[in-house]
Amino acid sequence: MTKPKMKIRKAVLPVAGMGTRFLPITKVVPKELLPIVDKPVIQYLVEEAVKSGIEEVIFVISKEKELIRKYFSHHPELEESLLLKGKHKMLEAVRPLHRMAKFTFVYQNEPQGDGHAILQAEYAVGKEPFLVLFGDDIVKGPVPAAKQLIDQYKGQSIIAVERIPREKTSMYGIIDPIQVTDRLYEVKGLVEKPAPKDSPSTLGIIGKYVCPPEIFDALRKAKRGKDDEIRLIDGFIELMKTQKIWAVEIEGIRYDTGYPEGLAAAIKAYL
Repeated sequence: MTKPKMKIRKAVLPVAGMGTRFLPITKVVPKELLPIVDKPVIQYLVEEAVKSGIEEVIFVISKEKELIRKYFSHHPELEESLLLKGKHKMLEAVRPLHRMAKFTFVYQNEPQGDGHAILQAEYAVGKEPFLVLFGDDIVKGPVPAAKQLIDQYKGQSIIAVERIPREKTSMYGIIDPIQVTDRLYEVKGLVEKPAPKDSPSTLGIIGKYVCPPEIFDALRKAKRGKDDEIRLIDGFIELMKTQKIWAVEIEGIRYDTGYPEGLAAAIKAYL
């Protein structure tokens, strides 16, 4: 990792997915707006990004996810109503939302994979490194997971990983690691959902990354999967031909809010 370190100013949040595990509620409410106590899942991720130094959040949405744009927009009529009614505590909860960061919205009109979603943000990102936070993974800990990644960034891709039971490797992307320090690894290889007996490690990839701008070209060159989708992991595999990939074992407890049981566990943890 020898390239000069650049400040990570932007985060991309791909949130265009359908949320079918939470039907029928997700027919009308994006799963990212389902609440963990008094805040939606997506707000926890935005707060994680902002606490990690992010200045601009780029949402990749579909036309069915316009409620996310509305949630982070200014609502002067609501604020005025709360003020006139003397509901100052409620006002202080609502007022900061649109001021947390600069918010940009781009669209993924067809579900062609998470790598395709990230490609839609290329123009908004520009030629600088950026954070990626997928909409399901919430990590509760003393240091934001995104900051743990950013602190290790030296110009090449950083992937967040966690230790998982070997019998669950077929549910994750898995890294083939070379340990560098206590929680930092050089990535020799990446395997998508290997059988437990074939898995090179038990370090599973979670939905948090720091990507250099070269990832966009790598995604365009990467072979589409058998489902004809462009996957971020395939972009990293392509990028490994020209530069190293690193991984950080994240400190904290992760909750996969993309499943009902994971959302329920997060609610219990934050209650």
